[in-house]
Amino acid sequence: MEIAGKVVVVTGAGSGIGRELALRAHREGAAHVAVADLDEAAAQITASMIGVGARAFKCDVSVEHDIIRLVRETESQAGPIDLFCSNAGIISVDPDFDNAASAPDAVWARSWAVHVMAHVYAARAVLPGMIERRSGWLLNTVSAAGLLSQIGSATYSTTKHAAIGFAESLAIAHKDHGIGVSVLCPQGVKTGMTMGGFFAGADVDGVLTAEQCVDAAIEGLRAGAFVILPHPKVADYVKLKAENYDRWIGGMVKLRRRVVQARAAFLDQEARK
Repeated sequence: MEIAGKVVVVTGAGSGIGRELALRAHREGAAHVAVADLDEAAAQITASMIGVGARAFKCDVSVEHDIIRLVRETESQAGPIDLFCSNAGIISVDPDFDNAASAPDAVWARSWAVHVMAHVYAARAVLPGMIERRSGWLLNTVSAAGLLSQIGSATYSTTKHAAIGFAESLAIAHKDHGIGVSVLCPQGVKTGMTMGGFFAGADVDGVLTAEQCVDAAIEGLRAGAFVILPHPKVADYVKLKAENYDRWIGGMVKLRRRVVQARAAFLDQEARK
C-alpha cells in the first residue's frame, strides 16, 4: 500500500498516533486527509498543521451514524476512500486492581464500542465501494495487548483481542476482493492515552514515540503486512504464548508483580505531591 495520491481517513487524529498518522499521510503525498476526532478542536489543529488537502471532523467512533457521515462527506468532497485508519482508542484501569472483573458494565460497553464496533462501522461504511473498485485498505490500530494481554485493564485486553479477531475475518473474507487489512500492534507509545508511571513496570521493551510507531505502520503498509509490530520483540512473545500457554501465563504473573510494585510507587509519589 502506497499512500501517495490516495484519499485517507484517520480517526482519533486529534493527538498521539492518530495525529502522526494524519501528518505522515500528508507527507507521503496523500491527495486528501480526513482528520476525525471526538475532540473537534484537536481535529482542527491537526488539519491546520496539514493545511490544504485536509478536513477536520467531529466524530464519535462508537456512533455508526458519525462514521457514515465521515465516509460520505469525505467521498463527496475528495473521492473514494483508499485507506481508512480506524485508530481511536481508550483505556480504563480496573477499579480494583486485584479483581479483573471489577470494571462496571458502562466501562465494558464503552470499550467494546470504541475498540470493536468502531472497526465494524468503518468496514460497513467503506467495504461496498472498495469491493466494487477491487481495491482499498483498512488499517486498524489495535495493540500488542490484542495479541498478548494488558495487565491492569481487563476491558482493554479483552476488547483488543476481539479487534484482532474481527480484523482476521476482514483479511480472510476480502483478500480476493483486492482489499488489504493491517493491524498496528505497538506496546508502549508516548501519547496522552498512556498511563505513564502508572504502568511503568510493563514497559519492558521501551516506550516509542508516536513518530516511531507510525514509521513502522508505513513500512508495514508498504510490505502489505497483516500484523505490524513497532516493537519487534512482540513476535517472540506471541511465539512463546503459542508454544507453551502455561509458561506464558507464569511469565505474565511475574510481570504483573512488577507492575503492582511500580503502581504502588507511583501512587505513593502522587500522594506526596
